[in-house]
Amino acid sequence: MKILVIAGTRPNFMKAAPLITAAKASGIEALLIHTGQHYDDAMSKVFFDELGLPRPHRNLDVGSGSHGEVTARCLEGLEKVFVDERPDWVLVVGDVNSTLAGALAAAKLRIPLAHIEAGLRSFDRDMPEEINRVVTDAVSDLLFVTEPTGVKNLLAEGRSEKAIHLVGNVMIDTLDRFLPFAKKKAAASTFGLKEHSYALLTLHRPSNVDQPRNLQILYCQLAAVQERFPVLFPIHPRTRAKMEATGMLKYFESLPQLRLTDPLGYIDFLSLMVTARVVLTDSGGIQEETTVLGVPCLTLRDNTERPITIEQGTNQLVGASGEKLIAVLDLVHKESRPAIKRPHLWDGKASERIVRILVARSE
Repeated sequence: MKILVIAGTRPNFMKAAPLITAAKASGIEALLIHTGQHYDDAMSKVFFDELGLPRPHRNLDVGSGSHGEVTARCLEGLEKVFVDERPDWVLVVGDVNSTLAGALAAAKLRIPLAHIEAGLRSFDRDMPEEINRVVTDAVSDLLFVTEPTGVKNLLAEGRSEKAIHLVGNVMIDTLDRFLPFAKKKAAASTFGLKEHSYALLTLHRPSNVDQPRNLQILYCQLAAVQERFPVLFPIHPRTRAKMEATGMLKYFESLPQLRLTDPLGYIDFLSLMVTARVVLTDSGGIQEETTVLGVPCLTLRDNTERPITIEQGTNQLVGASGEKLIAVLDLVHKESRPAIKRPHLWDGKASERIVRILVARSE
């Protein structure tokens, strides 16, 4: 049995690593295909080094570009790989352009296709990721779901119960494996930060960083935040480029307690999340990780495709412009750290369940 795991961006690598490990432990030939959507050392190589990922069997080096350009280059390259390799299954993870391209290429070649993190919906078609999720799920043969709302969404879209499997969250498989190393790392001290007394910030969504007006609003909000906590901001290359192009970078850099740094490796960032007082983000995966860590998470969006992080976790939506940010932040400052409550099946064994189902379907 041969499977190809498609990955293209840093969140994909954290999800691909446990899948490949579990597949190989079951005697499956598992090959990683890297589209190269994230390609520099800070966004790609460091994750392979830290996560123990095998060297990609193929690297398409598609680079950056518009959504159409990146998807087209991925689709063209993956089609050729699939024809050459003739896999039994193609596995796509997440919701990026590499995910969509891998799904379309496999579906058109009639290669069995499985989507990891299926069924997540923000119901916001202005998000490119939402389009990728809907289309990928529509053409997938197996749908591996992280939370019960994903099952509900897929059934509402007419998918068969037989195709849907609630298996848990592969991102948490990786977190559980590396959490002991992250705790030992104590990365906060590297940045001169006192544990449980700082905010950790990430921003990369087009809705937040592509428009000068939105950046100006967020700047004003962060100016108030950094008066309450030191804020560490590992800045995504795309975000930095947008800030430079709009002339906003110098304003963010001028805030005395907002510390900008280059992107961090997985273990360093996980270490910083563990000891943060609060995390501010527009990332989906970080909403999940903070839920498991019991760290308050304030999401700079108007919606989330991961509602379990609000219903059962530590996540709160504060709006894309952060209109609720300061009020909620002041409450977080006063309250004790929330108790950890893991969602069902977020137990570090999702990848093993996925592999067992793939094997059973192939017998």
